[in-house]
Amino acid sequence: MLVRANLATSVASAGLALALAAPAHAASEAPASDAPVAEKSGGGAPAAPVDDSIVVTARRRAETVQTVPLAVTVVGGAHIENTGAFNVGRLTQLTPTLQFYSSNPRNTSVNIRGLGAPLGLTNDGIEQGVGVYIDDVFYARAASSTFDFLDVSRIEVLRGPQGTLFGKNTTAGALNITTRAPTFDPEARLEATAGNLGFVQLKGAVSGPLSDTLAVRLAGSFTQRDGTIYNVTQRQWINSQDNKGARLQFLWRPSSGVEVTLAGDYNKQNPNCCALVYVRTGATQRPANRQYAALAAAQNYAVPSTNPFDRLTDEDVALRAKNETGGVSLRAKIQTGLGTITSITAWRFWDWDPSNDRDYLGLPITTKSNNPSHQDQYTQELRLTGETGRFNYTVGAFGFYQKIHTTGVQQQGPAASKFLIAPSNALSNDPSVLNGLTASNDITLKNTSAAIYGKFGYKLTDTLSIQPGVRLNYDKKDGVYNSTVTDGNGNLVVFKINPATGKSANSSREAAQLAVLAPQYFVANFSDWNLSGDVTLAWDPTRDVHVYGTYARSFKSGGINLNGVPSNTDGTPLLQFATIKPERVNHFEVGIKTQFWGRKGTFNVAAFRTEINDYQAQVSNYTVGALRGYLANAEKVRTQGVEVDFALRPSERFSVYSNAAYTDAKYVRFKNAPCPPELSGGTQPVDSNGNLTSPPAAPGVSGVSPLSCDISGQVLPGVSKWSFSYGGEVNLPVQAFGGEGQVYLGVDGNYRSRFSSNPTPSAYTWVEGYALTNFRLGVRRDGRFDIYGWVRNAFDTKYFDQLAVASGNTGLIVGQVGDPRTYGLTVRTQF
Repeated sequence: MLVRANLATSVASAGLALALAAPAHAASEAPASDAPVAEKSGGGAPAAPVDDSIVVTARRRAETVQTVPLAVTVVGGAHIENTGAFNVGRLTQLTPTLQFYSSNPRNTSVNIRGLGAPLGLTNDGIEQGVGVYIDDVFYARAASSTFDFLDVSRIEVLRGPQGTLFGKNTTAGALNITTRAPTFDPEARLEATAGNLGFVQLKGAVSGPLSDTLAVRLAGSFTQRDGTIYNVTQRQWINSQDNKGARLQFLWRPSSGVEVTLAGDYNKQNPNCCALVYVRTGATQRPANRQYAALAAAQNYAVPSTNPFDRLTDEDVALRAKNETGGVSLRAKIQTGLGTITSITAWRFWDWDPSNDRDYLGLPITTKSNNPSHQDQYTQELRLTGETGRFNYTVGAFGFYQKIHTTGVQQQGPAASKFLIAPSNALSNDPSVLNGLTASNDITLKNTSAAIYGKFGYKLTDTLSIQPGVRLNYDKKDGVYNSTVTDGNGNLVVFKINPATGKSANSSREAAQLAVLAPQYFVANFSDWNLSGDVTLAWDPTRDVHVYGTYARSFKSGGINLNGVPSNTDGTPLLQFATIKPERVNHFEVGIKTQFWGRKGTFNVAAFRTEINDYQAQVSNYTVGALRGYLANAEKVRTQGVEVDFALRPSERFSVYSNAAYTDAKYVRFKNAPCPPELSGGTQPVDSNGNLTSPPAAPGVSGVSPLSCDISGQVLPGVSKWSFSYGGEVNLPVQAFGGEGQVYLGVDGNYRSRFSSNPTPSAYTWVEGYALTNFRLGVRRDGRFDIYGWVRNAFDTKYFDQLAVASGNTGLIVGQVGDPRTYGLTVRTQF
């Protein structure tokens, strides 16, 4: 009892220390996995990402990664820590088919094989296609993926539809993250890192028993780093990191057949973030005096540098990206004669408080562009997993309720009139026309989802099995979009119609204001039932060869456009754009998993083809107004490719791995897509039937713009055709820290070929391919102590995370530059 009392005191003391010294940051919370997983510690090299002994719970039962018949990449906690992959953005460097884009936490996309969520501004009214689960709890907002991983045991990246295995439907795949559970053996983990750019990261966890049946675990993390962009206006470095988080778990095990975990977490980010820098300009079809060069010259303005890798900006709005999330979950597992019953009850919240400079320049054009948002979500999942003879099963029911309230504001500044109104209009010389013009948005969404699902398996022979799955889903969304506009004097700006003529009765001043910010109000509703399913055939011809084939008929729920919709000339919203149809998915996949050389080597191959009808695509009308982007259904898209995972560990002294992916993702049919900026911005004279009366001009030539463009056959955004990750480690035995240890050298890296960074491919927004290489050199002893120096992006590769078309279609292209070379020292201990 004295040991337990001391441990309880240690836990409380550690918690206080973490709260005072580094109120930790975490990737999230939650309870233990369905099966315990022994993490490889010991003195040898960390296991490569593919390992026959790694146990996964991707199918809600304990299986080794090599025998589970689906494409899954498993990254263990030790590998995550050693490679510095402390968030999802870094995880993409280890898993080639995972894509992550984040201009700020709210505008974050997590995709697998090019599918998941549209690349661009987040729309509250749609679902994400890649499910993020932490200890079985579904995270509805992709913003949660920007937080640091905390005390992670392993991450499973499941590729392809997973709706018959998970509570919330996941059409593109899932990130199944398992944290370390409370232990009945006392343990503690501490880690401290310091590096250039003022980088400081502290992590800690302590765990142990409070009684014979109750264990506790407290974990915390703190990350801070100076920014990588210098703001010459504010005279400070921006795009910094500031992450804190903590998680507390209690595990109650009253008997061998009952296990209950209560978990709570809180996570906070408050960096000076997030700026995009000038990259280039490209000609649009606007008149020359309305393109960037002329507009900037008219105000005697020049950016501080036209080389984006000088890492300079002069954005004149104070930036903020305050991001808070947390919640509580209760997870109960009961062993019965039918199998294991698991119940997961959870509540989560998300608060987003931003400040942005959406003109990306040092001119006061847009002085406010913020969308503070609050979300509450409630989930309940109940499932039964069991096996009898040749038959196994997982059946479950899932309920989800989410409420989002967003209160946005966009305000124009004193430079807006000259930049946004045509120079031929005398009003362009009157700053008061647009100065103080403000759109105040009030947006709400209520999202309800319920499902029953099941996955079954039957062994036809000792080596051949069939595994069908089914899902019945109901979704309902209710949304309200309300945007009011006031001028600089606080007067409402509205559309006025002359009842006698049916034409606009607005003054020229009001017309100029409405062309920039327009009021809009609409209510939209969506509801739908869907039945989907899949079937897998698995064959194990030998102990070390496993073959599978899968067909899945899946769907992604329809949604509501809550960023505003196009309107007609009198401001009436076009409600046919208010809702988005569900995606209908047909997925085919075959794979083979093999091991050789006495299981020292692993070689896995998967080939897939996914076809989606009514793909939910992000579009933009490239106007100067507040309608920055909305969603529409592309008729059909397709992604197909091949993935290869290779790992070799001939001895405890040496290991290597390599993962490769070829992904061919394109629009099969999208005939009425928005045109790229080089074909936009010109006049659009139409006849009574809505047809252009003049032929479109050539790209970048001032004149007539097409009403829409056929981009069938062009690539989906954000997808590299080729991507690779690779790494290895070699170590030698030494006497270290009073015992036998190893000195080791490790390397890991990744490459991706060029990709389009705009929903409609544009000549101006291709991100060129790049390779990143990281090194680490250190010494460790028996898994208890580890000290190593590291360098990331060792060759200081200059690259972009993404490019974007600035609003107004002036031809300005801005970008998010990737991290430069960073280096530091990490000390880790475990006892």
